[in-house]
Amino acid sequence: MKNWQQTLNYALTAASIIIILLGFLLALSSMTMEKRTKRFFTVFFLTMLLYLGSSLTGQTVNILLGNSSADQPLLFFESLFSSMLMPMLTGYLLSCCGERLRGSRVLYCMLGLWAAYFILLMITQYTTAIYYYDDEYVYHRGPMYPLLLALPVASMAVNLFALLRRRKLLTRKQFVAFLLFFLLPMLGMLAQMLLFGIRFIVFASALSAVAMFVFMLSNEAEQFYLQKEENARQRASISVLQMRPHFIYNTMTSVYYLCRQDPEKAQQVILDFTSYLRKNFTAIAREGTIPFDEELEHTRAYLGVELVRFADRLTVAFDTPYTRFRVPPLTLQPIVENAVKHGVDPELAPLHIDVSAGAVEGGSLITVADTGPGFAAADDNAPHIALANIQERLKMMCGGRLEIAPRAGGGTVVKVFVPDIYPPPKNKKNRGAQDGAMV
Repeated sequence: MKNWQQTLNYALTAASIIIILLGFLLALSSMTMEKRTKRFFTVFFLTMLLYLGSSLTGQTVNILLGNSSADQPLLFFESLFSSMLMPMLTGYLLSCCGERLRGSRVLYCMLGLWAAYFILLMITQYTTAIYYYDDEYVYHRGPMYPLLLALPVASMAVNLFALLRRRKLLTRKQFVAFLLFFLLPMLGMLAQMLLFGIRFIVFASALSAVAMFVFMLSNEAEQFYLQKEENARQRASISVLQMRPHFIYNTMTSVYYLCRQDPEKAQQVILDFTSYLRKNFTAIAREGTIPFDEELEHTRAYLGVELVRFADRLTVAFDTPYTRFRVPPLTLQPIVENAVKHGVDPELAPLHIDVSAGAVEGGSLITVADTGPGFAAADDNAPHIALANIQERLKMMCGGRLEIAPRAGGGTVVKVFVPDIYPPPKNKKNRGAQDGAMV
């Protein structure tokens, strides 16, 4: 029976070391983890390796030499390193909740429990009341042995209570990560108390540590991409707030002259400009994707203003029979505005823009082709910054992509692919603007 238990314990400890070593290497090599999280898990896994290493060394010595004088100091270090994990978890929990460590009653309570445990460990070296080794180096539990286990259990209970009190300050993944580490070792300790000789707590601690790391790594990645999406949205907001003063001035000037020459057209320009402004500022508050119909309406409102200003120097054709898909706000309108801004030139031929949208394999495709001067990939600023912002928002918000290419015969073609998130029903068609309709 003893040989079977010895083999099982050795296998559990060796497997635990491999698991923790993998976690330690992942923590060291992670490029996306926050510095605080990376530093914690590096130290945490290192402490776990010292704890498990002491345990495995003791078992190896026991297998090779049998009971020896090395058993007692190795057990001391195993117990010491394992006890250090709970205060470390407490500090990390408080840090994740945004609390200061200095002056924290929970941390002081945990440190007090750890200090009491350390004192008991020191006492065990000079008394038989807790545990001892006889003259043949055989391990025995003393009458006060439960007290040595009570302190780690109390530490786990304090951490669990602190976690439940602060659950609203943590993300769902953070809460699950801490909960796993507090519960699994506790269950392992209870199992070890009931089945004397089998080190369930060793394996439970290793599994819970790596599970916590995986959940925290996943949480960090999720927060990283959410932050990138928020940054892209904020850049879009800034671009809205920094609308070209000349565009507003020219629109107001056009309305001024139209009020006398063509009042009805002036009213239409005011309506289009108002719709354009409303759509722009509404886009700031939108956090998700919007129906393509709305983006199309926004684009038409913008072009309604520009067509009055540029008259016969600008024409636009829409071929959008399919509109049943969603896009990030400010996707199509800035592309068309970019084409107008860099394509209308009194010294060049009139600018023509073709806007089309349709279903393709795996998603929907928006194409904006213009007959302007075009631009190369190395051109500085202007067109590329605007389009790069759109590209980033497409990738973050719906997994889409944007491609820029020269148009045959001169000009530029911008294609936006949006993957199918909401696939249309079969045998049904959604009709938007008329094919080849002119604005």
